[in-house]
Amino acid sequence: MNLTELNQSSHCVNFSCPERSVFPAVYILLYVCSAAVVLLTVCGNLLVIIAVCYFRKLHTPTNMLVLSLAVSDFLVGLFVMPFHFTWLIESCWMFGQIFCLLFNFMTFQLTSVSVGNIVLIALDRYVALSNPFLYLTDVTSTVVHTLIWLLWVSSFLYNFVFFYMNGNFTDLLLCPGECLVNALSEVGSLIDLVFILIVPCGLMLILYLQIFVIARRHANAIRELNHNLTVSKNVTDAMKSERKAAKVLGILVSVFLACLVPYYICTLMSTTASSSVIVNNILILFYLNSSINPVIYALFYSWFQKCTKMILTCKILHTDCSFVNVL
Repeated sequence: MNLTELNQSSHCVNFSCPERSVFPAVYILLYVCSAAVVLLTVCGNLLVIIAVCYFRKLHTPTNMLVLSLAVSDFLVGLFVMPFHFTWLIESCWMFGQIFCLLFNFMTFQLTSVSVGNIVLIALDRYVALSNPFLYLTDVTSTVVHTLIWLLWVSSFLYNFVFFYMNGNFTDLLLCPGECLVNALSEVGSLIDLVFILIVPCGLMLILYLQIFVIARRHANAIRELNHNLTVSKNVTDAMKSERKAAKVLGILVSVFLACLVPYYICTLMSTTASSSVIVNNILILFYLNSSINPVIYALFYSWFQKCTKMILTCKILHTDCSFVNVL
């Protein structure tokens, strides 16, 4: 046994999960609230997945990106949230070391995929507004599907290398009740910060500043066109639709940044065991973003409201229902 193993074994002597520090009623309430959030996340994103996959009119490049984001959010609700909430409520990891590794890898994978999806959505809206003719001809479903697959695969490879180089696949000498990720080196932390936070968030802000300028320009153009009765109504409707899509996805990006940035700030500032507990609690805010996204769709997208009604009333079981125009 080497020195590290000796230190860890001595550290784990007489280790046991702490007793509950809350009253039974509060304890039950925490589990009920956690179950409600998990249910909202899973069911809400499942509705988005079914709607986009089933209805043919929703098979657009933008909605394919929304689908990819919904899949990552759905997996967060299914495989991450239940275990993280249980860990926080019990103040103890109860699922073993192997599953701890899978849990942490899934968390990092879905985080990086979510960031990538939001960047692609911002890029999609920018191209659609700035150069609509190029968007219609070059941004095809094949191109978007390729980008989505590249995002998921590259995120997997990035996180696999991150875990392997950091010894997380070989060093499983954790104490019972603990679930930790080996700390990154200074260079590794800087690389992760640049690729997962600084570059994506910088791109989002730059793209949406440009989108805001273009949307204002379109709004002025619509007002001028409305004075000309010879202009086709389809033109102004299309411009309004693009502006609305940009507005909704702008809200999506803003909420995402509001949920992501606090977690990374706390991660950079955490240096002690107590601060790592704070980070785990702040991480709930990032997970809640997966619950908020379907609510944003429900509030601002009429197509999602129509699709949800048809799914819940089982009308999608009817023949040729997939061809119904829900836009």
